[in-house]
Amino acid sequence: MHSATPSTPLTVLPSPHFQMLGGESAVVALVEAFYRHMDSRVDATTIRAMHAADLASTKAVLVRFLCEWLGGPKAYSAQHGHPRLRMRHGSFAIGEAERDAWLACMDAALTDIGAEPALHQTLMTSFFKTADFLRNTGPNPALSATFPTTLTKDST
Repeated sequence: MHSATPSTPLTVLPSPHFQMLGGESAVVALVEAFYRHMDSRVDATTIRAMHAADLASTKAVLVRFLCEWLGGPKAYSAQHGHPRLRMRHGSFAIGEAERDAWLACMDAALTDIGAEPALHQTLMTSFFKTADFLRNTGPNPALSATFPTTLTKDST
């Protein structure tokens, strides 16, 4: 019987979602549809205002990020390093309404590009976890990425 030793690296299989969605061209179509919904949905007015008027560079970054996140080419990390999503979004007030508007735009975009229903649901579950992690305002915001250096008597 062969057992792994502490020095044996674990093999992590890449996510199949990139290919299942249709590769980079599908991710580009997804990002285009996503921002089209962000521009047209009343519930997305607040999150759209967090972006520059010209979305060209924002779209390019999101395409690179999603390609990598879905298991495709690692161009995002090569150009930007670790995503550090909480840090990169920390200057924006993100509560439940903003999270839900972002998710509604992404859900509609996945529908627009014809994502297979099971993949659509899987991706929305993952998107929810990520979007919820970015909440920093309102009731029960996601926990801070930093930890207190000292505990007070009341916090124990």
